[in-house]
Amino acid sequence: MISTNNYFDGNVKSLGYTTKAGKSTLGVMNAGDYEFGTSTHETMIVIEGEMNVKLPGASEWTIYKAGETYQIEANTTFQVKVSEQTSYLCQYK
Repeated sequence: MISTNNYFDGNVKSLGYTTKAGKSTLGVMNAGDYEFGTSTHETMIVIEGEMNVKLPGASEWTIYKAGETYQIEANTTFQVKVSEQTSYLCQYK
């Protein structure tokens, strides 16, 4: 089954699916500033574009470009800024 997710008034959209490796979402963010909360560990892979990310507990922002990955622990929040449409794969553990 494929699920559809819409966040931030439709500015972030993703398709959710499950494989033998676990649950994932494949999505796109419009330009904007976002704060996300996690309930499980997440591995975020930037597919196209770039994300400026402030991870939990970090004092600095870090830019992740296409092909780069970052991880977020469960039950935390993190901030993301994108300046153009950016696609991602998020894997949940």
